[in-house]
Amino acid sequence: MAALYEGYTLCGLVPAQNLSNSGIQGIEVERDTDHVVVTDSTRSVTLYKVSDQKPLGSWTVKQEQTLTCPVVYNSQTKEYVAVSDNKVVRIWKEDDILLDKAFRATVSSNVWRVHTVVEGEPIVVFQKGAVRLLDSLLSAPQQNIEEVFSQDEAIRWSTYILAETQQFVICATELKGDHFLYLQRLNPNSLQRYRLEREEPGLSPLSFSASYRDKQICLLYLYPNGHVYQSVVSVRGLGAGDGVQAVPLPRSLVLSLPVGEGMLETASALVLDEAHVAFVGVPHPSAGTGKDFLCIWNTNFQTLQAGKEMAGKIYGQLWSFSSKLFIPHGKTLSVIPYECPKSSLASALGKLKQARAEGKLKETSSVTMVTISENASDKKAMETRKTVCCMTKETEGLLSRADIQDLQTSVGQLTSALVSRSLAEPSFYTPSTLAQLVRTQSLCHSVCPDLVLLALEKKDYFLCQLCLQFFPDIPDAVTCACLRLFLRYLQFLYLKYSQDAFPQMHGLRSPSLVEIMDWVCLLLDAHFTVLVMTPEAKGLLLNLHRFVKSQVRLFSELGKIEGSLQEINQMKGNKDIRQYSIEIIELF
Repeated sequence: MAALYEGYTLCGLVPAQNLSNSGIQGIEVERDTDHVVVTDSTRSVTLYKVSDQKPLGSWTVKQEQTLTCPVVYNSQTKEYVAVSDNKVVRIWKEDDILLDKAFRATVSSNVWRVHTVVEGEPIVVFQKGAVRLLDSLLSAPQQNIEEVFSQDEAIRWSTYILAETQQFVICATELKGDHFLYLQRLNPNSLQRYRLEREEPGLSPLSFSASYRDKQICLLYLYPNGHVYQSVVSVRGLGAGDGVQAVPLPRSLVLSLPVGEGMLETASALVLDEAHVAFVGVPHPSAGTGKDFLCIWNTNFQTLQAGKEMAGKIYGQLWSFSSKLFIPHGKTLSVIPYECPKSSLASALGKLKQARAEGKLKETSSVTMVTISENASDKKAMETRKTVCCMTKETEGLLSRADIQDLQTSVGQLTSALVSRSLAEPSFYTPSTLAQLVRTQSLCHSVCPDLVLLALEKKDYFLCQLCLQFFPDIPDAVTCACLRLFLRYLQFLYLKYSQDAFPQMHGLRSPSLVEIMDWVCLLLDAHFTVLVMTPEAKGLLLNLHRFVKSQVRLFSELGKIEGSLQEINQMKGNKDIRQYSIEIIELF
């Protein structure tokens, strides 16, 4: 399961006065992943050491000048590369203090972005789609720059991808409501233009994210309606297109995220690995409106695996370096460490290699065992008992393995199969097995949404309690249903404990009498105003009134003799007291 850990503040922000943007243009890695370069939206760039959360250096252009794209670090020359006022390329080293004295060159066309290349030369992307290596551009700054895009076509996003030994620059553009993808290969040079399928009228992608795996470039893009699509382009046999004719680019729906009321406005998606995507600005399925979250979804399971509420306004910006997410929110740039275990990815894609053949047999037989159908009606009950018995043994063997973290797929499939059969066949129910599976913490409500409903139907208080404890994404409606069942359960336990007065057995998860009273008081206080207005609660309120009145009278009488009782308690009894004696006690 993916996880988001406790974050920390890297630096403060100076957002725009209307809060339209965070005041940050971009974040780039410097010499290593513990050093990042943060470019603001106006004139300054700052070098930070992430682990220390402190700046190591800062540079600023003149007041009448503006940095127009994020500053990058050239790992080959140990220099910083910036572009100011769209056309002025600036290069300096860390020990340079004033940018005015550093190298600068003016080019002939507006620059869109400068992309870093690991152990390679930075790549310059122009606003009209042309691409140049930095050294080649600086050798003749006033060279003619061709226009790749159409006259009214505007670039929206770009990135650089290294596919084994081939270098690619990917650009997303917009032209009169249509969206295009340009795939440019360097050395040998080639250009291919793709047309993205239209979404609903008027909807444009909010963000793009690209990755390379299995000889393919995968493009992920998020729309305001919460739809997340993926398009795949194979790098094998990529032809040398002219960039004019647009090839239709097929897409597949990966996720359909909840958007709440209206559409998403400031949201973005970022691919973390082949199965996990981070989202910011997308509502949490179980949270109310008005709350902004950073979430990690598993695209294979289509489940929410981690979520963290972010204070302040979300600006729809997100970066990731070395298992750390950088997110501006409010007036803070926060660093959130995360984890997406590789073992779960392998199991999700079916590539898990078991060390023992019997382990694999158990994994498959556990799921298959549930789907056995009994043809003979007279043997159905006996076969069901045998199935439950075998299933319990197989599940225990499955969960006793050392590599339990690699079994998320199997646990999810097994639980879904158990729940489906339990709902279809009332005589088939395995509460202990389901409880074991929930305890693995490899499940969530979205993986098996019928599990909590099954527990409610069976009045399985213990399983409901486990689900509420371990599932982070239970919807509010289901939680309310559990609480209504939970209140009847508390009433039962209270009567049992108060009447029978037997102590809580060691090892059981049933609550104590004090905990029951706390829960009852909490629920009563939370819903007291509703109870007062409800006709059905009139009898309850009268009984409570009489009970409280009697308790007040009792405590009042006890208060009158409190002093006398204390005197008796403090008196030392005469040890030489026979079986029959008369004593005179003077209290006053």
